[in-house]
Amino acid sequence: MRILTQPALLAGLILLSACGSDNRDTSAKNTGDKPAAQVASDAQTATPDAAAQDSGPGAEQQAPAGKLPDGVRPTAYRLNLTLDPREDSFHGQVEIDIAIDTATDHLWMHGNNIDVANIEAIVPTQNDKVVPAQYRQVLDSGVVRVDFDEQVPAGNITLRIQYRAPFDKNLAGLFKVVEQGEAYALAKSESIQARRFLPGFDEPGLKATYDISLTIPQGYKAISNGPETERSDAGNGMQTVRFAQTRPMPTYLLSLAVGPFDVVERPAIPANQYRKEALPLRGFARKGRGKDMKYVLDKTPEMLRIFEEQLQRPYPFRKLDIIAAPQWPSGATELSAAITYREQRILVEGDEPAPGLRLALLGVHAHEIAHMWFGNLVTPPWWDDLWLKEGFATWGTPLALTIMEPDGGHDLNAAVRAISAMKLDSLASTRAIREPITDNNNIRNAYDAITYAKSLGVIHMVDAYFGADTFRPALGRYVEQFADGVADSPDFYKVIGDETGSPQLTETFRTFVEQKGVPLLSVSVNCSTDGDAEVRVQQQRYKPLGSPISDAGQQWSIPFCMRGSAGEAQCEFLSASQQTVKLAGGTCPKWVMPNANGSGYYRFNLEEPYWQALLEEFDSLQPTERLSVIDSAFAAFEAGALKPATLLDVVRLSAASDKRQVVEAPLGYLAKYADHYVDSAHAEHWQALLKRLYGKKVQALADKRDSESKLLRSRLLGFLALEGKDPQTRKQLQQQAEAFTGFGVERDPKALDSDLYESALTVAVQDSGKGFLDHLIKVRSELDDPLFDNASANAIGRVTDPSQLGTVHSLALSDDMGAREAFGLIQNTLAEPDLQARNWEWLQNNFAAVVAKIPEQWRRNTPRFAAKFCDQQSLQQVQALFAQQQKLVPGYQRALAQTEEGINLCMALKDQGQALVRSLK
Repeated sequence: MRILTQPALLAGLILLSACGSDNRDTSAKNTGDKPAAQVASDAQTATPDAAAQDSGPGAEQQAPAGKLPDGVRPTAYRLNLTLDPREDSFHGQVEIDIAIDTATDHLWMHGNNIDVANIEAIVPTQNDKVVPAQYRQVLDSGVVRVDFDEQVPAGNITLRIQYRAPFDKNLAGLFKVVEQGEAYALAKSESIQARRFLPGFDEPGLKATYDISLTIPQGYKAISNGPETERSDAGNGMQTVRFAQTRPMPTYLLSLAVGPFDVVERPAIPANQYRKEALPLRGFARKGRGKDMKYVLDKTPEMLRIFEEQLQRPYPFRKLDIIAAPQWPSGATELSAAITYREQRILVEGDEPAPGLRLALLGVHAHEIAHMWFGNLVTPPWWDDLWLKEGFATWGTPLALTIMEPDGGHDLNAAVRAISAMKLDSLASTRAIREPITDNNNIRNAYDAITYAKSLGVIHMVDAYFGADTFRPALGRYVEQFADGVADSPDFYKVIGDETGSPQLTETFRTFVEQKGVPLLSVSVNCSTDGDAEVRVQQQRYKPLGSPISDAGQQWSIPFCMRGSAGEAQCEFLSASQQTVKLAGGTCPKWVMPNANGSGYYRFNLEEPYWQALLEEFDSLQPTERLSVIDSAFAAFEAGALKPATLLDVVRLSAASDKRQVVEAPLGYLAKYADHYVDSAHAEHWQALLKRLYGKKVQALADKRDSESKLLRSRLLGFLALEGKDPQTRKQLQQQAEAFTGFGVERDPKALDSDLYESALTVAVQDSGKGFLDHLIKVRSELDDPLFDNASANAIGRVTDPSQLGTVHSLALSDDMGAREAFGLIQNTLAEPDLQARNWEWLQNNFAAVVAKIPEQWRRNTPRFAAKFCDQQSLQQVQALFAQQQKLVPGYQRALAQTEEGINLCMALKDQGQALVRSLK
């Protein structure tokens, strides 16, 4: 047996070279406890192809950059690890049962930053003959070649690997964190991070069973995907915990967590007509925070029951653990039977969370529970079909929550989210929901609003058009047919088409899933002298001013529903570039609404008289229809096809709405226009407009106690203070922030709820004098409040005093700032126009250290730091930075292309935006 290891010089390079997959601290002895800046500096001097050079002649050219070759399939893992979070590394052994289609002298698998001590194959058909092997990592993304000393036959073999690896210190793979003096280890496996702690076959389609055994410190808790079956003494203050065998699952759903967790045992969720056994339910939180799991655990049984009833399929696992991770790189991850959350998403102090936190908690929890069927039970074979898990989990969230809380506004929240995808989908540089992924470094780019929110919009459109009675039973049969297996988009199309008998349904999915862009429907009404009326609809891809999108004649199969003054909603499939719809009722309509119920994933434009007629009916429209009107109006304005005066009418009507989501819909656009198109000569008029629109609304909401009113008031207070620069509102929030933090007064912990943390703290950072920043940094170290920790980091990034920049920049890269919080802080430094240039200069000069600091799976998004730029010189600087530093952030290309396009579109909209502002005089 021979082991080829990577050179020590590679340590720094690897740490900085992966983004959205794995953070490679190649060995504890190589990087040790070096500061991030030193590791980053090392990275710049490393040889880019060092890993390939050390891997044998030609190996790097043969290595699969994306999907592994067919013909090798794992069927079972037996994993035994010693995990002590107080140490710097872990070690153990894995046995992998593998089916091989043809005899071979090598195979490809995954492993990243793993020190293999021994690897060998056992061949059952040859009396358990042991064949020595060599293990070689040949690609930075964690692709490994295993060479056998002799050919192994087709059939079944067992690969036995003994290894050691460091705990990651930056929230990737199997990482360790220290909170309040206690050490915890947790595994973040998705998307391709399981290879950081488990040599194996790290692809979604390669599902296998797992038998897991963990040796951990005496008294610590251990969590995995199966129920714990036994504990035994292992000596030296350690004990071994064994878990039951799992159902077949991919590596990205693997859960391992060890630490002094609080455990909250709940009564088992009772059996029902779909699930024949009671289901054990537990909550895990870091030491001292178990009591704050009450709210999420209270909501879990009902939420689970709704999914079982809607899908008519039982929850597929033997237990359900809800874990509040002390730190976690994403909001949550659907690890099978061990759903893991960033703790600020689900921990609730007291009986009732603030409205915004409550809404976010319910949303993320429903999404992750939906994944137990979509993604976990039925898994996409490769990342190009990510939408089949993320899209359906996103769609299932409002479905379940609306059943739980019929008046909770969850349908409106879903509409807002679907519409939000259209902004990204309007770019030439956007991606289709389903498109090929050929490189491991590009996998995380599929985790965007297109996969989540556009999929939600498309699925909802189909469900609304064809009806729940048609679509949902077919969906349940799809889940049943592929349970414990994998299914791609063609599999899905076939089952849905066969079950519903509707080729139009499958064609809708194909055209929306496999084409990028937003359909724009140009609608004109034609009425004859004898009273007959028809609507002519032309479809094309929407493009804003300055867009490089070409007129390529794209067409969609669109379920189109419209209604108007002449009668009920009328629906028809649009499949041609131009189509005429005869209006029922025989009379010319006074107005038309081209997106009845607001359920269509498309935008529309009307001739000016029909825009005005539709706006006169605005208050009588359904809330989801109003949201569609607002989105289509802003889209038309940004395409140069709507007058500023008409857009202002839309904004005024939305501001007067009785629905939170409708009131909030224009705020993002107005903030963008304020940042880029409002000069000093017009600032007073602009701020007066915002005060007129939203000031009285805030006052009217002051005495309301319902969640939606409280949430809207918090949102508008922050908007008026930060975007409207309203002195009265800023003073109010400043005083609340000072009281909450105890700045110059006795601390009042009830002065702020979490929905106002960020806006109030931002105002105080800017208005309360130099002493407040130092005070806030001190309070951050004293309060054990994850929400405050995140919000305060974002607020600190918004300083407006140049003399404080040194403090802010040092804090961003210090050990006192978490990786996620550092990303938000740095992003916010570039949101303040007056200091934008100085903060950008700092970022350029410290780019390698910044990359080393932030979560690795976010590094591909570093071009988005420049998203607030709107001028040619800044664009050129962004391009130059990433031309120089691209090797530090693999997978950055899509984020850079979208950022470049966003800056160009911002510049192209300048005349239109300034015309809107000038119209206020």
